[in-house]
Amino acid sequence: MASWSSDTPCSCDCFVSVPPASAIPAVIFAKNSDRPRDEVQEVVFVPAGTHAPGSRLQCTYIEVEQVSRTHAVILSRPSWLWGAEMGANEHGVCIGNEAVWTKEPVGEGEALLGMDLLRLALERSSSALEALRVITDLLARYGQGGSCREDPTPFCYHNTFLLADRTEAWVLETAGRLWAAQRIQEGARNISNQLSVGTDISAEHADLRTHALAQGWWDGQSTFDFAQVFSLTQQPVRMEAAKARFRAGQQLLQQQQGGITAEVMMGILRNKESGICMDSGGFRTTASMVSILPRDPTQPCVHFLTATPDPSRSVFKPFIFGAGAAQAPQVLSPTFGARDPVRTQPRFQTQVDRRHTLYLRHQVALGLIESEQDRGQQLRQKQRDLEQEGLEAARRLLAGEQVPPPQELGGLFQAFVERESQVYA
Repeated sequence: MASWSSDTPCSCDCFVSVPPASAIPAVIFAKNSDRPRDEVQEVVFVPAGTHAPGSRLQCTYIEVEQVSRTHAVILSRPSWLWGAEMGANEHGVCIGNEAVWTKEPVGEGEALLGMDLLRLALERSSSALEALRVITDLLARYGQGGSCREDPTPFCYHNTFLLADRTEAWVLETAGRLWAAQRIQEGARNISNQLSVGTDISAEHADLRTHALAQGWWDGQSTFDFAQVFSLTQQPVRMEAAKARFRAGQQLLQQQQGGITAEVMMGILRNKESGICMDSGGFRTTASMVSILPRDPTQPCVHFLTATPDPSRSVFKPFIFGAGAAQAPQVLSPTFGARDPVRTQPRFQTQVDRRHTLYLRHQVALGLIESEQDRGQQLRQKQRDLEQEGLEAARRLLAGEQVPPPQELGGLFQAFVERESQVYA
């Protein structure tokens, strides 16, 4: 079994607001991805595609069968792997994942990472429920496993997921190949590196309860509480810390019930006091995402991504699927082909520089913000102004006040990335 240590990167936070908790008729999704401090997260656009019968697909460690058609996706991912920490597809499905440890043992055998499952679900689903079914079907067939960080010491975990679309959200929590899910049709919900689906189970693995009974974790008579039955009796220190973040996230959402917007979610992701905006020891918040998923299917979904660490000092930039959507080269990391440490055996014996252009410029800007007060204040103001411009553009678009042609909408993210790069030049 993979070892767990105190400096293990195991903290993420996902949030969702479903009307009437939202201030507008839209589902609002958000996630902070907390990863090893020096890990680079890139933003990758993958267009829709068609695939020949019998095609195989190489994920991070293993191959799976490819489907005939995949949807266009925007992904925020650690640049060394195939999957993603969070993302969205052209149908308005958003997913974020979290590390979790349960009574089910975590092995080191290579299978699908939770991040692979996330990307596969986005590429193959047109609703949150369909995405859930994609993940659980793949779990049954391939299982989950493999090291989740770029390091020769294996670090493995199971996963929980928050899945959202224009109408609802689902919390999917796994323990090996077993799982339980809760449907969220109204209100606000968050997840934070712990099992949180209790007795309110909307769907579950067919063998979930019989397995718990056979293991002696459940007596078969009392009300079945998934989180209580499958959670570790002795929690690692950082999983105990996750409980505090979970409660803080609940309180922050509750304080804004009925008034939750994309800006409110960005504020929650930037909250350092609660630990939701992570900067501790060997890891930190390496990328963040907020999405607006309007109930009205004629309105576009708007996804804001940072592509840089620490949302409190980053710019959320708007992405909209459209005819002009394309890869922004400034947020794409270099590739290393067969020489990549994730491809050579044994894995991760060497290190490579995966920093993309915007990451490099942002790091220089952070240094100025920290060391030069006047220059730093000017940079922070330019960041805020640029972000507000993106939020205002989204507001006008969703209010029907300004509807640019599809080609211009698709190029919005690229334009904002270029402008942020110029701010740091």
